[in-house]
Amino acid sequence: MPDRRADPEVHRITDAGVSLSQDQRGRESRYLWSMGIRTVCFIGAVIAPSPWRWLLVVGALVLPYIAVVIANAGRERSTSGGVEVVVHQPRRMLGRRRDTSL
Repeated sequence: MPDRRADPEVHRITDAGVSLSQDQRGRESRYLWSMGIRTVCFIGAVIAPSPWRWLLVVGALVLPYIAVVIANAGRERSTSGGVEVVVHQPRRMLGRRRDTSL
């Protein structure tokens, strides 16, 4: 006679985000790239002729704000359904039935 016990149900979390350390590493990398571009803008502003100089100065002044906004744009809550939790019905217990009408 085959075993009629059901195999345990396996649950997977498919909407799980990246770990905190990976998220911080990615945000840090984006920030460092932005600050590297800002440094290039400052150096270019010193070397470049007049029309380009002012464009590079504006870039060097605006990039810190953009870099901070981009670096802090992480760990938002997901708008997806999230994790689905399945609640199983309680099993019937063997033994004497309790009178709940009292």
